[in-house]
Amino acid sequence: MGSIWNHSYFRNDTDSSEDQSFSLFDVHILVPVTIISIILFFLGVSGNLITIVIFRRSQEMRTTVNMYLSSMALSDTLIFLGLPSDLYRLWKYKPYIFGDFLCKFFIYLSETCTYCTILHITTVSVERYFAICFPLKAKATITEYRVKRVILALWGCSLLTAGPILFLFGVEHPNGSLPQESRECRSIERVARTGLLETMTWVSTVYFFLPMLCLTLLYGLICRKLWRSGQRLPACQAAGRKRSHTQTVKMLGKSGLETQSEELPSLITPTGEIILYDLTQYFNLIAMLLFYLGASINPILYNVMSHKYRKAMSRILHHKGTRRCRSLTRSEKVSLEDDTNDCS
Repeated sequence: MGSIWNHSYFRNDTDSSEDQSFSLFDVHILVPVTIISIILFFLGVSGNLITIVIFRRSQEMRTTVNMYLSSMALSDTLIFLGLPSDLYRLWKYKPYIFGDFLCKFFIYLSETCTYCTILHITTVSVERYFAICFPLKAKATITEYRVKRVILALWGCSLLTAGPILFLFGVEHPNGSLPQESRECRSIERVARTGLLETMTWVSTVYFFLPMLCLTLLYGLICRKLWRSGQRLPACQAAGRKRSHTQTVKMLGKSGLETQSEELPSLITPTGEIILYDLTQYFNLIAMLLFYLGASINPILYNVMSHKYRKAMSRILHHKGTRRCRSLTRSEKVSLEDDTNDCS
């Protein structure tokens, strides 16, 4: 699932004195993890917001693919809303002070955005397959209006499939009672026994393996098409087209791998045995960092791999800098005129 603390597989010996509100990790581990998480927060939020602005304001960047990437950037931005809650639970996993609603909301939002990002990557790969292998048909069928409808459908599907999270998680005590000092944001035991937890595990498994299978198949077909078309075209034209398509495939492939790293932690659940407890918690810690890294890495990939993206970003930043300088110049002129009037 999305957030790594979603399953809340914490220590069950709640009667012990050392398990009253303390963290599962030492301070020398918590401090660097917190610093890294804060850095990822600022990189992810700023990078994804800049990506949205670039794709909306730059005329040459307004393509159907970038419409999907802009929507995916919004999804990755929303993921970071749950980071403060995750950091709090990292330092002090109980009592959970944010209430039952926020417990459900943060987990549901994280799950929804994770599913949404995976669906966007898969859909973009399908579109690229048609655009490369069937260019004339794709040009006639893939329009901005249809892409907007597909994006709405992807968000709707993500919101729907993550819906059981709202019933599966909440704030409660592991033993069923609700003393204020022992409340945890965790899976509700009585609901988990109904099979809802197993259902969500299967949903997460499908979201992981089915897109991976789809991406592998599509990239194989795209590479075969590029290899065959490169043999039939003149050398210079083939090289230019191959370079353009290959850049798209690489960008989508790396984004897909980062997206799947967000979903991977949900497929490996702890056994509950005391021997594996510490290993499980350290795995959760690493998975949390990978989860937020996956939500922040795409703008960096776009900047590294796309010359158009860098050019559009430079133009927008330069435009903002020019406007700021003009504003300062105007204020200086007004101040100078006021001083002149005072002297006269």
